[in-house]
Amino acid sequence: MTTEPVPKLICQLALPTIISMMITSFYVMADTYFVGQIDTQSTAAVGISFSIMSIVQAFGFFFGHGSGNYISRKLGAQEYSTAERMASTGFFCSFGCGLLVLLIGQLFLKEICEALGSTATILPYSIRYLGTVLWGAPFIAASLTMNNQMRFQANAAYAMVGIASGALLNIALDPLLIFGLDLGVKGAGLATVISQICSFSVLFCMTRRGGNIRIRIQNFHPKWELLKEIAYGGSPSLCRQGLSSVATILLNTAAGCYGDAAIAAMSIVTRICLFINSCIVGFGQGYQPVCGFNYGANLYDRVQKGFWFCVRSETLFLGCMAILGYLFAPEIVSWFREDDPEVIAIGTEALRWQMLPITLSAWTVSCNMTLQTIRQPIRAIILAAARQGLFFIPLILILPAFFGLHGVVICQAVSDACSFLLAIPMILPTLRELRGTRGIG
Repeated sequence: MTTEPVPKLICQLALPTIISMMITSFYVMADTYFVGQIDTQSTAAVGISFSIMSIVQAFGFFFGHGSGNYISRKLGAQEYSTAERMASTGFFCSFGCGLLVLLIGQLFLKEICEALGSTATILPYSIRYLGTVLWGAPFIAASLTMNNQMRFQANAAYAMVGIASGALLNIALDPLLIFGLDLGVKGAGLATVISQICSFSVLFCMTRRGGNIRIRIQNFHPKWELLKEIAYGGSPSLCRQGLSSVATILLNTAAGCYGDAAIAAMSIVTRICLFINSCIVGFGQGYQPVCGFNYGANLYDRVQKGFWFCVRSETLFLGCMAILGYLFAPEIVSWFREDDPEVIAIGTEALRWQMLPITLSAWTVSCNMTLQTIRQPIRAIILAAARQGLFFIPLILILPAFFGLHGVVICQAVSDACSFLLAIPMILPTLRELRGTRGIG
């Protein structure tokens, strides 16, 4: 971690994390695709329910990134017993938060679906889908925590195997349960729950292999000093995912004013962009262990090299995706809902707008990953909150009032551009600090 050439090291660590992130986004992509073969209301129901699952993922990333950042620094400093306590504490806290979401969700299921933006025609489908997938909440949260802990231990390949096993099972079960057993949208939810339990089981077994830190109940120490470190390292992720959930709710509510087709279209585009961004986030997560280990070892020049390598590589990839996404937007949207011209028309416009500033995300994500890993929580939280909170939420409340449905469509693109501009002054002090201390270590 401290001697291998930085670009080679990041690529080695990034490949399994990219695959893991892509596969994670495949859960919702698969449900959206197969449910899209049923009707527009079912497609919209999956999109509406995603905001609650984002909250579950937020807890998983919060405890995973918070404990993982700390683990990587302690391993770099060769403090192994402290790293073991953090791993178990993060895992059990994450599973407990998932149980809490499950309990609250089942008690207030109808009210939650209505608050998420379900129209009268979408509500029955939302209740069936969300009521099913909520049973997987503890396993999703804990799986994401284990996944990130392994990644920060530079064992991303093991994490990839765990996530991939569940995703492949989900893809196989979706058509079987939705169409074969005629369970409809509930079958999609059931396939997701079974797959997530499978991923959880495989990942838990993987913590006992390959030098990974084992999860042990006796190492569970929810003490203030450990929880504080989790909050420092994980708050940006919690903020980012939590605001993403709020933004999705507001997006569905705003789109709902223009009918079920608008909700379904924005849901599809959100899933497509999530899939593309998962590659960038995965690449950045391959950089984070390098950043954490070398920052902990005072090798600041390697942190800089890793940062600029990520920016260049991600910009090139996103540029290619932007061209393809813009040119073939109608065909891409029609994969998910080919029998509804209105969904395709709205989705095409939305996808093209979101492709325009997407290359800027390379800079924003790399800045956020760096600040989060080297324990700059305030700036990391602000930047993490920018895309879906500081900018998107006000924009989704304002632009539709002036531009109607077009205002809904352009919100994310405008938010991405604003986030890029904010990231510049956020990262510059850190880059200057790293340059000034590059000789240390």
